[in-house]
Amino acid sequence: MANESTSSTLSELYTEIVAEALFVASEQSTMRPLVRNYAITGGGKSVEVPIYSSVSAGAVSEASDLSNTAINPSSVTITASEVGIMTTLTDLARNSAPRNVAGDIGRLFGEAIAKKIDTDLTALFDGFSQEVGDGTAVLSAANVFNAVAILRKNAVPMSDLAGVFHPLNAFDLKSNLTNTFVGRESPLSNEALTTGFVGNVAGVPIFETSNIADNSGNNPGTTGDYKGAIFHRDALALAMMQDLKIETQRDASLRADEIVATAVYGTGELNDTYGVELNVDSSIQ
Repeated sequence: MANESTSSTLSELYTEIVAEALFVASEQSTMRPLVRNYAITGGGKSVEVPIYSSVSAGAVSEASDLSNTAINPSSVTITASEVGIMTTLTDLARNSAPRNVAGDIGRLFGEAIAKKIDTDLTALFDGFSQEVGDGTAVLSAANVFNAVAILRKNAVPMSDLAGVFHPLNAFDLKSNLTNTFVGRESPLSNEALTTGFVGNVAGVPIFETSNIADNSGNNPGTTGDYKGAIFHRDALALAMMQDLKIETQRDASLRADEIVATAVYGTGELNDTYGVELNVDSSIQ
């Protein structure tokens, strides 16, 4: 049975793990800064997000009264649930480690929470009703332009757009940018060749993350079929009730410390027309 301890060893271990875990969790999430973020407060475990329809202005005659425009927002409920990870670090393992094992555990835990958040958010891509591609062709710049055209048609603001794809699919986009689409001597082509960074395509910053399940639901994937997306920040949401939290407990009889990392959050789609799913294949696996 675990017995609580306030030993200096446990305190030092906790400080190192928390510092590393918080830093890595905030830095390693690709999706978190690209979506709308909310805090769940007030004692409940859900948040109601109001969704407003667009309104139109009209011409007004001099000295005429304006008619009332009713604004009746709908709402989306995002409910939080708990995710976590635990490991047991023995005194022998900590004292015999050739490097800072506490920092390593903090990094691993931070990466695990960030990966879970990204995976939960990218899973929402499959919920977009607007789609480009049928999973048989590789990702191209033309696909990105197509998706942006759909968003423009829906009057989606062009600021705060982002594209997120699996690295295997992003490879094909980069490869295409170095040949026929933009020309071999263009600045974008040269940048893709020298650094592998795509940058903006059709005015959209392109991001890569391996935290996308393949079309069979496997992560890591076993095929080259992945669903990325072009979306506005207001398409998806992350509602955080409790950000990454690290706790430790001493098990004296085991001569070890239990280390637990948890987070409590929810994800959801806010505006379906603000996102376009890109269902593409990959030329490599």
